[in-house]
Amino acid sequence: MLKKNRSAPNSAVIPVLYYPDVPEAVAWLTTALPFTERLRNSQDRRQLLHGNGAIIVAKPGVHANAAPSTQQSPAAHSVTLRVTAIDELFGRAKAAGARVLAEPADHMYGERQCSFLDPWGHPWTLSETIFDSDPADWGGELLVESVCLPRHPAVAYLRLVRS
Repeated sequence: MLKKNRSAPNSAVIPVLYYPDVPEAVAWLTTALPFTERLRNSQDRRQLLHGNGAIIVAKPGVHANAAPSTQQSPAAHSVTLRVTAIDELFGRAKAAGARVLAEPADHMYGERQCSFLDPWGHPWTLSETIFDSDPADWGGELLVESVCLPRHPAVAYLRLVRS
């Protein structure tokens, strides 16, 4: 279990996305997408939340020892957000200036998805579950079931005892 720290999001994986103007990017992301601003570290670094996930929006090359990856093209990565009301969110993103890559469409793996570029060229995919799909039905192979770990060891013990 992660230790609590009010200065860090309670997420195990936190991507850092680089934007030239952090406040402008945060305004766009919290208007066009379902993000909530969590923490303002500075003008050059902010934390955003969506569900149980988080991202950091930062200005590239702020520190002298910044990794070369901060200077990569925005398309060097892609972020997928699991959402509800995908059609409404897609409309919001388009209205806010997103460049459409793929309109919302249903897929055999149980997701309705769409893709777009934000005004800075970062690729985003929105994904809404429309049904529970067995990966074997479409040629996938499930190797490890996703699990939500209990918040307290006693809960895990009780579940084992009751089994």
